[in-house]
Order: sequence, then C-alpha cells, then structure tokens
Amino acid sequence: MKFTPLLALAAAATVVSAETNAQRMARGLPPMAPAKRATPSYRAKRGSPSNTPTSSCNTGPVQCCNSMQTAGSGGVVDELLSLLGLTGSVSSGTSVGMNCSPITVVGTGSGTSCQQQPVCCENNDYNGLINIGCSPININL
Repeated sequence: MKFTPLLALAAAATVVSAETNAQRMARGLPPMAPAKRATPSYRAKRGSPSNTPTSSCNTGPVQCCNSMQTAGSGGVVDELLSLLGLTGSVSSGTSVGMNCSPITVVGTGSGTSCQQQPVCCENNDYNGLINIGCSPININL
C-alpha cells in the first residue's frame, strides 16, 4: 500500500502527452508527419503460382490435339478446311491440329493431361474442331 501512490506517480511521469495536429496548428506550427505503423508492402513476400506449365503460348491456351496433319496433304484436314471454307486462306504445308482441347492446370478438368500432342496454335476459332498454325511444344504436366 505504501508503494501504490509512488508507483502511480512514476507511471504518470513516464506517460508523454501526445500533442495533436490541431493543437500544433492553433499555435501556428505545421502539422506532424503521419506515423508509420506497418511494414511497407514492397517488403512483403510475393507468392509464386503453383502447378504452372513449363511452356506457354502467347496466342492463347496450350492445346492438346488428338491428331496433327499438314494442310494440302490430301487427308481429313483438307476436307474439314473445305467444309469450313478455309481452303484458300490456309497455305499448303501449314500444321493443323484436329479435335483439340485446352490444357488446364487444375487437376479435374477434361484437359488435365495430354495423351497425344501438346501444341501452341495461332488460330483457335473453331472450338477445337480444327486449330490452324500449330507447333508442338514440350510441356510437363
């Protein structure tokens, strides 16, 4: 009990009165700078994506095609190009993928793994029926 008032006095002496910006400005002083209370965000650890393919396409998603043929070789691909009206717009010797689906990186989609040929195609406008300008890529899924 004897030390309680002494302890209260010591605690009161150590408490520093914080001056507000309003009080400073009333006396004609400039406001204080904001207090930095958290660590800067540039120091935060950046996460890295998981399970990303080692190869990627800048023309769209990586495709998995069941069949690859060359335009102008007289196969099924030429018949499909003719039916779609693309015979004149696709030059002979262009690689064409047929029955293609996008390869996903999530483990449950229809394209989670490619059993045939992973490719990168320039023209994916026909819902996977036919993809024009394909080049094979190496991908580890």
